[in-house]
Amino acid sequence: MKDAKQFLQEANAVVPRISSADGIAKHDAGNSLFIDVRDSGDIAKSGTIAGAIRIPRGFLEFAADENLPYFNASLSKDADIVLVCGAGGQAALAGKTLKEMGYQNVCNVGGISDWIAAGGKSEA
Repeated sequence: MKDAKQFLQEANAVVPRISSADGIAKHDAGNSLFIDVRDSGDIAKSGTIAGAIRIPRGFLEFAADENLPYFNASLSKDADIVLVCGAGGQAALAGKTLKEMGYQNVCNVGGISDWIAAGGKSEA
C-alpha cells in the first residue's frame, strides 16, 4: 500500500521541477502551455499565471483525453507543458498522469506564491 509521500516521490522522479525563474523565462518566450491544476476556489484566492489554462487535477484525465468530448483542444501531446498549483505537489502528481497519458514534455514550476514572488506575470 502506498502513502501520499510515495506517490509524490514517484511523481517527482518523472516530472522535472523547474525554478520560478526558469518558468518565467519559458512564459516570456511564449512557446509553453501553462496549466493551473488547482480548483477554481483556490485560483480565485491567489490568481494564477497569466494565460494559464485552468484544469482542476480531478478533471485532468478527461480534459487530456482526445477521445472524449471533454478534451481541451489547447492540449497537445508534444507541447511544452508547465504545471502550477499551490505548493508543487498537485502539479507533480498531475504531471505524472499526463506523462502516463503520452504527453512528453511536462514540468512542474511549483506553487503560485513562488511564481508571484519571483515576479511572474499573473492574472485573477
